[in-house]
Amino acid sequence: MIDVESQTSVRTAPLLPVTTTLGPVRLAVTNREQALAIWQDVVGLDLLREDAEKLELGVAGKVLIVLELGARLPVVERTTGLYHVAIHVPTRLDFAHFLVRALQRRVRVSPTDHLVSEAIYLWDFDGNGIEITFETPWRGTLGDPESGNYATTVDGKKHSGREPIDVDGLLAEIKGDVNQVPPRMVPGTRIGHVHVHVNSLEAAMRFYRDGLGFGGLFIIKSFGMGDVTLDYTPHAIAFNIWAGPNAKPAPEGAAGLRWFGVVVPDVKTLNEVRARLTSLGVAVADTNEGLEARDPSHNLVKVSVAA
Repeated sequence: MIDVESQTSVRTAPLLPVTTTLGPVRLAVTNREQALAIWQDVVGLDLLREDAEKLELGVAGKVLIVLELGARLPVVERTTGLYHVAIHVPTRLDFAHFLVRALQRRVRVSPTDHLVSEAIYLWDFDGNGIEITFETPWRGTLGDPESGNYATTVDGKKHSGREPIDVDGLLAEIKGDVNQVPPRMVPGTRIGHVHVHVNSLEAAMRFYRDGLGFGGLFIIKSFGMGDVTLDYTPHAIAFNIWAGPNAKPAPEGAAGLRWFGVVVPDVKTLNEVRARLTSLGVAVADTNEGLEARDPSHNLVKVSVAA
């Protein structure tokens, strides 16, 4: 069995209130119509507003994804930035509806069972990663990295966390005609987590845990990934070094992550975030909505106060 490092120095309780949420995610794309073919027609987000610069997409009037127009080339591999943005749906039926939309349009997907969640991965035409997630914490728990076991079912069986979803069982959630599935996501759909490429797990942990104030969950060096969280499993922000330890930001004009949002409940919390980041030597800029700062791998985070 591969030895994994102790997590004692990584795990912490969150400093942020558990009412903190993730805000919109802004991604650059090269082509409006191709972007909408995935984000609107397959993912199922509503086009809420648009102008010459951007498309704002969301659910029930709430913006979840902002697509910045005008990128000149697709996502560049082996750079920092977005690995995927995870859109969490409220019911397994909604999850099944998404899968049908993807299958009907012959979009390549990767359905994966993480035990504490079910996920279907896909990409838009520019290579922006997307995960549609249905959370299933009642099916088991994440394992302890020190044990070498990813997860354990409620009846005590080991689970790899990377098993295929029973697609037939998932589609059986739909009792009627699969050709009549709703074309859009339902209220309650939200940004569940953001997963980014970085070039140092330890530096990313300091920024997201000690600076922003998420709770440390784990760093598994053998897997090249770290996680921070609030009060739910498995994570709020994940980061990996799969693009390589020397990964640099994408070149100007490339599609990909422009920024993602964190929404705190009040000004007091915002000021605490500012103080923690400043104490770490992170450059913090004030904005009309709150503040913004870049992690050590140049990924931009915008922190705002809930309306």
